[in-house]
Order: sequence, then structure tokens, then C-alpha cells
Amino acid sequence: MIEINLTANAPIDLGAKGTDEIIQNIRTIVTTIKGSVPLDREFGVEPSFMDQPVHLAKPLFTAEIIMQIRKYEPRVEVVQVLFQEDSQAGRLIPIIRITPKEGGASI
Repeated sequence: MIEINLTANAPIDLGAKGTDEIIQNIRTIVTTIKGSVPLDREFGVEPSFMDQPVHLAKPLFTAEIIMQIRKYEPRVEVVQVLFQEDSQAGRLIPIIRITPKEGGASI
């Protein structure tokens, strides 16, 4: 199982392969707002949960993360989504745990 923590920014590696490529893809999926990619308006997460109370935002954000990873990174399965709360900045920072799917990527 791999844990992807989105608290820190990571540089983009255009030559990423294997596990690094998958992690980079997931970081891109989860940090992109749906509608912001010109040739794929469905890519990214729907931001409608952003102004909701935390107890409502967490399950909505979790569902978006899982749906989008299933669609755009089918080599893995999301095992768990946790959140680190930055209450001063009003942010929920996802921590995503993934495993490879049968016959998929070797992580």
C-alpha cells in the first residue's frame, strides 16, 4: 500500500515511470479543478464541496477523489482517504492510500 500525502508540492517529472508516474497522476487528478482542462472538462475534482461544513465536505471530497482516480488512473484502487485539517487556512488536505489492481501496476 502507498500513501500519497498532498501537504507538500511536488515537482512534475515528465519522465516519471511506474509508481512515481502513478503517484504523480493521482496528485494531478486531485489538485485539478473539474472544468479547468480545455480538452477534458471532466478531468479533476468537482469543487462544490469547498464551502460546505467540514462534516459534509469530507465525504463529498472523498467520493470525488475515488471516482476520479477510478476513471483516470485505473491501475490502482483507493483503499482509504483521510484528511489533514488546516483550520487556520480553512483547508482539507487529502491523504490517499492506494494499492495496485490485480494484473495492473506493480507498486
